[in-house]
Amino acid sequence: QVQLVESGGGLVQAGGSLRLSCAASGRAFSTYAMGWFRQAPGKEREFVATINSSGGMTNYADSVKGRFTISRDNAKNTEYLQMNSLKPEDTAVYYCAARDFPSTALDARLYAHWGQGTQVTVSS
Repeated sequence: QVQLVESGGGLVQAGGSLRLSCAASGRAFSTYAMGWFRQAPGKEREFVATINSSGGMTNYADSVKGRFTISRDNAKNTEYLQMNSLKPEDTAVYYCAARDFPSTALDARLYAHWGQGTQVTVSS
């Protein structure tokens, strides 16, 4: 089993930056892929970014490409999401997720473990 705890959310003005962290425990962190998803009020959960187990492969949603960067530190059992040039439409609860496999995935159904979420609010 994998336990995930997100941190780093908050309120920021449009154009600002935030860095989300996701601390993992329970299994060898370097053996599984990770991802970030978000859910805005009244909307379905959507894919944001994913990274494979080694950190050598990443994939992003078109809406965040060039603004967000996903990374991981396998020595610290932690995943990150650096968010720059934030927009009001980025406002959502952000969730980190872990797969049971080393390869990346864009479909939330392919992730077996989820954190509790952290709120990100971008004001205009």
